[in-house]
Parts: sequence; structure tokens; C-alpha cells
Amino acid sequence: MIFNLLNRHILVLLLTVLVIPNVKAETKDQHIKVALRNIGHEFLLQINDSTSRVLPVEKIDGRYAVRFKREFSFEPDLLLFAVFKVLEERKIIESYIVEVETCETKELVHSFEASLNIDGNMIACSQRALPKSCYVFYFTLIENNKNTYAEERIKSSGLNYIYVIIALIIVICVIFYRSIRNRSAKLNPDLINIGQYQFDKKGMILTLKAQSIGLSSKESDLLFLLFSNENKTLEREYILNIVWGDEGDYVGRTLDVFISKLRKKLEADSSLKIINVRGVGYRFVMN
Repeated sequence: MIFNLLNRHILVLLLTVLVIPNVKAETKDQHIKVALRNIGHEFLLQINDSTSRVLPVEKIDGRYAVRFKREFSFEPDLLLFAVFKVLEERKIIESYIVEVETCETKELVHSFEASLNIDGNMIACSQRALPKSCYVFYFTLIENNKNTYAEERIKSSGLNYIYVIIALIIVICVIFYRSIRNRSAKLNPDLINIGQYQFDKKGMILTLKAQSIGLSSKESDLLFLLFSNENKTLEREYILNIVWGDEGDYVGRTLDVFISKLRKKLEADSSLKIINVRGVGYRFVMN
């Protein structure tokens, strides 16, 4: 059980190390999509369209596709102006290759490279108006500084090493803590580890993070019986005979009441379950 807990902690930590860089990448992707939607809105304003809608930006085969609800005609200069305006306003350091294709034929009708370091007046065919049709604007991101990219990779690697070190420290602490608990349990055979709890059968006490929870003798006997038969369904009559024997001081719902009390006292550890098997009895499960 201890090894299962350790494996669970290690798995969570490793997932954290792997997921955090992906989350950062997804966040950057979202920023890019927001910027491209702004370009789409700015473009519509340039062609005097304040009512059309820019459809959600999609990433297809490494390119970001900006689509529109309606057909339109336009001069490429207006798209050029919208792109550079948003790049400058949002201080975006990325460069883009911008390609305009028709929706149906996928024909490339216009393209240019957009960057704050490129003179927009040098772009070819910027004065030739395009006829009314359905167009898709494709944006391909360009890494404009290899050194910056390398620095980002180094920083990312450094952070990953930090996460791994933190994960190892936590795992070592967990192992050390568990070994102390196991050693104390060996010194005192009446101490039983049940999930996150330590169960003192003789003292009839449950301990969780220095907090002690008292048990009655019947609660203690019932918990020990259920724990000793983990994952086994015990019939109601069997439980009543073992815990109450021939005392005859129980009624039909006595067992249900004590089960409810135990559930309440074990609720701090969600991995511990006392499952009601309808018409049969109860089963104790530790996930």
C-alpha cells in the first residue's frame, strides 16, 4: 500500500514536470490566436465592414487560419495595414508569412512576410484589388531570432531540472516519512496504517496528522474486521456475529448506524470507501 502511495505521488510529480511546459506552449498559442483575431477585425474595419464576424482561428498543419463569415473584395494594402497595425500595437515579436487563399479552389492569390523589421512598401502586388469571393488568411509563424529561441530552450530546460529536483526532494521526504511510520508500527504491533490514518486497535484511536479520533469498542472491532477483509464483501449476519456475537444488544439498523459513524470518521481520506452491497452486506475498499 505504501508503494502504491509513493507511485501515485511520483506519477503526479512527473506529470507536473511534463505538463507545465505544454501549458506554457498552449498559453502562447492562445495569445497568437487572439492577435490574429484582432488582425481579422482590424481588416474588416479597413474594408468598411463593421458587422461581419471573424470565425474562430484554427491551427492547420502548422498554419493559423483566419476565416470570415461573408465574402468580400479588398485591396491587399488594407490587409497589409491591418497586420502591421496589430503587430505594432501588441508589441508582438513574431514574424509571419501571410498567405491569402480562396476557400473553394485553395488557390494562392496573395502572400507577403509580416514583421516590424520589413518595409511594407516593398511587398509585391500590394495595389492589385482582389474580386469579391470567400478568402482564408493563413499565418505561418517564423522564428526571427535563433539566439532568442536557444535562450528560451535553455530557460525551459533549467526550469525542468528545477521541477525534477523538487519532485525528487518530495519523494525522498515521503519515503522518509513512511519509513518512520512503518518503524513505529513495527515497534507497536497494535498500530495499523489504514490509508492516511494510523489505527491504534488497542487504544481504539484513529490518528490523522496529529489529530486523534476516538472510537468505541464496537467501532474499533468493526473497522478492524472490514480492514482485515479488504475488497471482500462481508454479509450483514457475518459482521453482526463477529462484532456483536451473542450479546443480543443490537437491532436491525445497528450495523448501518455504526457503518455511518465509521464513514464519518474516515471521510478525510477519500481513498477509503465502505461500500454498501445491496441485499448482501458491506465491502471495505482502499484505492
